[in-house]
Amino acid sequence: MTDEPESASKSRAGRFAIPRIGGGSDLAARVAAAVPLALLAIFLVAVGGWTFTIGLVILGVIALRELFTMFERYLPPVLAGLVGLVLLLLAAKTGGPPRVLLALVICLPVAFIGSIVGPRRATISGLAVVMLGLVWIGIAFAHAVMLRDLPHGSGIVFLVLIATFLTDTGAYFGGRALGSRKMAPAISPAKTVEGLLIGILVGTLAGWFVGLYFDWLSGIDALAIGFCVALFAPVGDLFESYVKREAGAKDSGAIFGAHGGVLDRLDAVAFSIIAGYYVWNALL
Repeated sequence: MTDEPESASKSRAGRFAIPRIGGGSDLAARVAAAVPLALLAIFLVAVGGWTFTIGLVILGVIALRELFTMFERYLPPVLAGLVGLVLLLLAAKTGGPPRVLLALVICLPVAFIGSIVGPRRATISGLAVVMLGLVWIGIAFAHAVMLRDLPHGSGIVFLVLIATFLTDTGAYFGGRALGSRKMAPAISPAKTVEGLLIGILVGTLAGWFVGLYFDWLSGIDALAIGFCVALFAPVGDLFESYVKREAGAKDSGAIFGAHGGVLDRLDAVAFSIIAGYYVWNALL
């Protein structure tokens, strides 16, 4: 998620990228790259149950591997991280927040044991990378499972995904048309304050609009969810940009070719889905 064109492909000076503004045709390519993931999300959310959970395990494994590859120099205990991810999602499916918290606590000793018994002894930095992945990716996916299992959870998950996508879209066009004030130039030079504000407005209205199709969701509640999603989605995008800059990477992976990896496509959702869970849980 970003308010600059994705084709602002970044040539590096040292570790940091210099944005190059691309043409409008890149937007179509960017959307096309997201279509397979969108179709998969629609299928998984609609089916729900263990199919949804297993699908998130697979996506989570790919996302974690992307993170571990970016920081491979620290020798993160990969297997321990993947075991921790499965523990978190199983806990979310079978026990809710208390069991997820317990699983997260267990993840630290699991990661530590994986660090000292593996074929390559991981550094403390490698252990920290694993815990970052579990808190960032594992906890987000666990909240997605818990949100889907709440009353009307499938509808709220769709609302969160649509509001997140349109927050991104609003920020993209708003930043191109009106952007002048840099939001975080040291992390993502092309993001602007104007793009951020327009994205939040569009995402909030998108949440309200989606809510019109649900007779069980009031307009005020839909606005509240949309606003919180639109507020946290850009933070997730900016956080992934920060992680990639620390890693010296342009993209998290190459599963979508020139348009990056799973983390590049789900960076905003990793934050907005958690916001959606707690807002909807409070409104029930």
